[in-house]
Amino acid sequence: MSEEHDYEYEYDDNGEIVYYAVRPNKTQLKKDMAVLFALSEEMSELSVTQLKSLELPENIHKAVVEVSGMPHKGARKRLLKFITGQLNKIEVEPILEKLARMKNKSAHAVREHHIVERWRDRLIAEGNDALTELLNEHPHADRQQLRQLSRNAQKEAEAAKPPKSSRLLYRYLRDLFKVEDEAVFEDIYKFEDQDDAEFEDIHKFEDQDDAEFEDEDNLEKD
Repeated sequence: MSEEHDYEYEYDDNGEIVYYAVRPNKTQLKKDMAVLFALSEEMSELSVTQLKSLELPENIHKAVVEVSGMPHKGARKRLLKFITGQLNKIEVEPILEKLARMKNKSAHAVREHHIVERWRDRLIAEGNDALTELLNEHPHADRQQLRQLSRNAQKEAEAAKPPKSSRLLYRYLRDLFKVEDEAVFEDIYKFEDQDDAEFEDIHKFEDQDDAEFEDEDNLEKD
């Protein structure tokens, strides 16, 4: 980012005014560095795909990848300051422009995600009524597949099982509505995978409890 200076002037031998910088404007320098530090933090929150699209210099890219996985402690802040210093050496306007376009695209994709999510929830909760309404709007959709996925998702919810069919239904609807920005949904998929793992841990715990109860019953009988 460009430095802002305080200027003074004098006249040269031809009587022309010649300006020269006296010293950098320290207040402006602090503001510029604060903007770059905020930019460093914002980039650390991006997905791998989003970060790659910024086309950062290699040293900055590696540092941002490293800082994104660090806890919020002193080491992380020091690395963010390093990134800030490196950003201060390059032209950051192209990066800011790409981020702005990314935000606009992401906001649009999030709205589409909410539309897909609402239809998925309606299909599971309302069944054929919601399916009929959806097919009126999208007559080329596969009725049988949608019905089967909806029923399976409903059964999973009732049995408190991992929502695998619900996820498949969501992805089918996403493709049906032609939601194109895969990067926006990376976190959603990671969250769903985490949910499945948590459900599996819960079932293992429940199975362990059942085994313990059986052992206790056997001891009481003895």
